[in-house]
Amino acid sequence: MTISALAAGICATSAGIHGLSVALATRRCRWRPGRTPAPNDAQGVTIVQPLCGVETFSRDTLRSIFALDYPTYEIVFCLAGADDPIAPLVRGAIDSNPHRPARLLIGDDRISANPKLNNVVKGWKAARHDWVIIADSNVLMPSDYIQRLLARWDSDTGIVCAPPIGTRPESFAADIECAFLNTYEARWQYAGDSSGYGFAQGKTMLWRREILEAGGGIEALGAEIAEDAAATKLINAQGLNAHLVDQPFQQPLGRRRLKDVWSRQVRWARLRRATFPLFFLPEILTTSLFTLAAAGFAAPQFGVNVVFSVAAMAAFWYGAEAILAFVSGWPVSWRMPLAWVARDLLLPLVFAKAWTGHAIVWRGNAMNVEETMFSEAESEPRPQI
Repeated sequence: MTISALAAGICATSAGIHGLSVALATRRCRWRPGRTPAPNDAQGVTIVQPLCGVETFSRDTLRSIFALDYPTYEIVFCLAGADDPIAPLVRGAIDSNPHRPARLLIGDDRISANPKLNNVVKGWKAARHDWVIIADSNVLMPSDYIQRLLARWDSDTGIVCAPPIGTRPESFAADIECAFLNTYEARWQYAGDSSGYGFAQGKTMLWRREILEAGGGIEALGAEIAEDAAATKLINAQGLNAHLVDQPFQQPLGRRRLKDVWSRQVRWARLRRATFPLFFLPEILTTSLFTLAAAGFAAPQFGVNVVFSVAAMAAFWYGAEAILAFVSGWPVSWRMPLAWVARDLLLPLVFAKAWTGHAIVWRGNAMNVEETMFSEAESEPRPQI
C-alpha cells in the first residue's frame, strides 16, 4: 500500500466520522419553533444557582430565571461571601419578583477542592423539591427551560444536562470560543450521547434527589475535581445514564480575550485528562489538520491537484459545521470560518498543554487537577439568608 493510498483511507474515514457527528448533533440541536408546554401533573422544581461576581450579561440571565413558564418552581441563589458584588443585583431581582419563591444563601461549605461545589452544598440541602436543577449563573434560560429538561428524562436516566452554546460574540476571540463550544464540543457531546456514551455537563444538571442521595449525597460530587465527572461516575455506578437535553441553552459571551479562551480550554482539557484519560486520548485526532494533511497526501493517488484536494476537504469539513450552526440557530458570520481554522490550529496545543501540567485557575482559585476531597477538617459555616 502506498502512502497516498493510506492517506486516502485516513481522509475518507475521518471525513466520514466528522460528517456522522454533524448529522447526529444536527438531529438533536436543530432549532424547532414553539415552546414545550408544562405537563399537566407538573411537579415542583428547585433551581440552585451558584454565583460569583458580576458578568457581562448577569442582568439578562437573572431576568430569564425569573421568567420561566413553569407553574411550580423555586430559586435558591448561592454565594460564598456576603461582599460579592453580585449580591445587590440578586437581592434586587428577588424584590422585583415577589410572586416567585426565591432565596439568597451565603456561606462556604468546604467539602472539596471545587469552589463551585462548595458554594452549591447549602442550596442543595435547602431545596424544597425532589427535582433539583443546578445551573450556572451565565445560562440564558428560555421560558420552557424546565420542561425541556424534564422531557429528556426516561427510565434509564440518572441526570439530564445541557452543554453551553456560545452566543452574542462581540470579538474575534469570542468567535473562537463559539467555535470551541458549539460546533466542536457540543457536536461531539451530542454525537456521544446519541451513541449511548453520555457524560454529565456541569453547566446545567437536572437531578432527582433520591439518585444523588443514593450515591452518597451532594458531598459525593467532591470525589473528583470536576463535579460533572463525579456525577457521571456516580450515576453509572447505579446503572443509570447521563442524557443531554434537545436544543441546548445559550451562554451569551460578549467580548472575550484570547488568553482567557486559551486558559479556559486548557483548564477543561486538563480536567478531562485527569477524570477520563482513555476518552481524552483520541481528542488529538479530532482536529481537521490531520484530515487536511491526509487529503494533500492522497491527491496524487487520484490525479488531483494537492491544493484543490486540501481546499475541497476544508470546504466539506467547515461547510458541515456551518450547516450545523445555521440549522441550530447558533452564531454564523463571515468570521466563523476563520474562527474554526484558529480553533483547529489551537487544538493540538491545548492537547499537549493538558499533558504537561496539573495546575488550573478557576474563578481566581489556584487548583490542581489531582486534588479531590479536602484533607484537613474545617468547620462548615451556617448559610445565611
